[in-house]
Amino acid sequence: MGILDAIRSQFIEVIEWLDDSGNTLLYRFPVQGQEIKNGARLTVRESQAAVFVFQGQIADVFGPGLYTIDGGNTPILSKLGAWKHGFNSPFKSEVYFVNTKQFTDLKWGTSNPVMMRDADFGMVRLRAFGIYSIRVVDPSAFIKEIAGTNAHFVTEDIEGQLKRTLVSGFSDALAESKIAALDLASNYDELGKFSRVKMADDFKAFGLELTKFVIENVSLPAEVEAAMDKRTSMGVIGDVGRYAQFQAADAMRDAAQNTGGGGAATGAGLGAGFAIGNAMAGAMSNAMNQSSQPQPSSAGAGVTAARVNCAKCGTANLPAAKFCSDCGAKMETAGQASPCAKCGVPLTVGSKFCNECGTKVEPGG
Repeated sequence: MGILDAIRSQFIEVIEWLDDSGNTLLYRFPVQGQEIKNGARLTVRESQAAVFVFQGQIADVFGPGLYTIDGGNTPILSKLGAWKHGFNSPFKSEVYFVNTKQFTDLKWGTSNPVMMRDADFGMVRLRAFGIYSIRVVDPSAFIKEIAGTNAHFVTEDIEGQLKRTLVSGFSDALAESKIAALDLASNYDELGKFSRVKMADDFKAFGLELTKFVIENVSLPAEVEAAMDKRTSMGVIGDVGRYAQFQAADAMRDAAQNTGGGGAATGAGLGAGFAIGNAMAGAMSNAMNQSSQPQPSSAGAGVTAARVNCAKCGTANLPAAKFCSDCGAKMETAGQASPCAKCGVPLTVGSKFCNECGTKVEPGG
């Protein structure tokens, strides 16, 4: 390399940046040990901004376009002290390119449950997650507050701070919205927009704009979800009596399909089905009818109806009983023994003494 080439290499004539990373927010153009030549060309593409920093201070910001640094049409020349001598000498300045496009599909989520007071369940803990999008709207503020003197700044370098800001803002917005836990799923869009507006100032302080905030899911604790499932089940069941009949029909169908157990298994299944259905329907019917049945008066307390002995086994039964509660004999046709030999009162079968006079009954008498 000749002397002229060496001298020429010390001066920068073209300043531009082509980003192929997809996640770079800021890139510092490599001008270390070099000077920007008078008449150099600056190319700023769409979704970019070029920031000149001279002697530690931001001198100017350039939007998309093609610029010639010659002291005529470049506002930065009026701010850089190096150009005060007729713009004939090269100058040293740091040049930062800021990516102003939208950075989408960034993830956020609650690392710990968010406490919420709910009208239906009281105090509940919620977890939520979703996505968000950002872009740089104030390159100067972004460099001052976030990037600093970094030569290469990517979204991962700021995601932690942004996630904490998002979770804090979402928790505050959720509490202020007073949306019931049962209604959250139908209000994701409204809650997301409300949260984004609420957090706008926090992002503006970083030179950023929160362009989108999407809530993908808000999950409840397992015990609250179980309570919701039970409530839903009761609403689906509706008429408990009909539900009992439906359960009995299911049991009968399952028993009929169970061919491996033979007739005994089928009979047991049918019996179980009828028992379940009858038990549930009877329990509900009794519970509903108890309130409508008249209660016995205190005047009748202690009065016991007369009992009738079974003619076959002698067990005392209610007067209106048609069959004996012990042996099952029909009360009208069970038959009676011969009358007492002393007083003539009819004796019941199997009696050893007369119920009237106490005379001992002779065997076979």
